[in-house]
Amino acid sequence: MRNASAMRLLFRLLVLAAIVLVAIQLVPYGRDHTNPRTVQEIRWNTPATRALAESACFACHSNLTEWPWYTSVAPVSWLTQRDVEDGRAKLNFSEWQRPQDADLQEVVEAIRGKGMPPLEYRAIHSEARLSDTERQQLERGLVASWTKDPPGR
Repeated sequence: MRNASAMRLLFRLLVLAAIVLVAIQLVPYGRDHTNPRTVQEIRWNTPATRALAESACFACHSNLTEWPWYTSVAPVSWLTQRDVEDGRAKLNFSEWQRPQDADLQEVVEAIRGKGMPPLEYRAIHSEARLSDTERQQLERGLVASWTKDPPGR
């Protein structure tokens, strides 16, 4: 008897979860997958620095975001949209003509401390998993690029 009631409860919970999952798809936030145009990209010191930044940073810190299919499914769409909006507001390599909210030291510390890219992003994007050597190359390249071409000019 206990097994049957436990199965009914589990079935009801699964049906409820399915209904909630379908219902949250109606929330419009997180579905605007347009990218603003690139106004002025930072002048990179080398193509290699740009390639490292592209693989590890551009998804949230440029106007060149690629939107995989799962970014259209709530609640992942909500989290992705928030992360991209926050990332672009803090540092945007595609709008280098404006002052950036992040300064160079913050960016270097985030790279060194492995805070960027975030763990949850690296978990599903293997291209963003930089080796220690690649992190050092990215850091050196960003410092050289930023110093030669500071934002807001």
